[in-house]
Amino acid sequence: MMRWLARGLVLLLLSAVALQLMFVARIAMMALVDPQSTSFQRSEIWRLATERHEVLWSQAWRSYPRIGAPLKRAVIAAEDASFTDHGGVDWEAIEKAWERNQRAEARAEQLQSRLEAQRPKKGSTRAAPPPKVVGGSTITQQLAKNLFLSGERSLARKGQEFVVTHVLEALLTKERILEIYLNSVEWGEGLFGAQAAARHYFRVDADRLAPMQAARLAVMLPAPKRFEKRPGSAYIAGRAATIVARMGAVELP
Repeated sequence: MMRWLARGLVLLLLSAVALQLMFVARIAMMALVDPQSTSFQRSEIWRLATERHEVLWSQAWRSYPRIGAPLKRAVIAAEDASFTDHGGVDWEAIEKAWERNQRAEARAEQLQSRLEAQRPKKGSTRAAPPPKVVGGSTITQQLAKNLFLSGERSLARKGQEFVVTHVLEALLTKERILEIYLNSVEWGEGLFGAQAAARHYFRVDADRLAPMQAARLAVMLPAPKRFEKRPGSAYIAGRAATIVARMGAVELP
């Protein structure tokens, strides 16, 4: 029995090592070869094919010089202000996000307690809205997740994300990481990459975006499927103005 258990553990360890080596090999190739698709994109294709029985897909790869500086600056300002300085994981941002999430959960619990105290003797209690969860992921972490991993929330998946993130930082330049990210990130239903987004929302190429247009696209990144329904909303306009004000301080790789 112990022998079989030991063999099983060895096989499990070898499988884990093989998986990491596969990630290393694929990332090393990305230094020279553009990735054809990401894990997230393939899952979206499957979802669209099964739910809508059609595949909506728009993506056109643009090399780093052919993506305008305004969009690069806007995305860094909105998503990862210390992109050029950190080694893949911004621990300070993670700590701040954790503290904000704790405060949000505490407020939600207090609201739920008040609703329960106010409820009538008979009848159901209205549930408090769930707390808004914010993340502290860097651009490199987001790319690691999109390239290879699922969207599930678990310690194992997060641990694998950290491993892939450090491999990306070790084998690729910051410029290449940003280039792949901007060409593969989602900007709407079946809409991927800076060029497709620029053409869809503003009818210009990715190197022709004005600062405010670039900022509006950057604001959409946390929830593109939601924001694409109202790309001209007051929230996007106000948030974009804040991003534009920060763009001048952004250092590009």
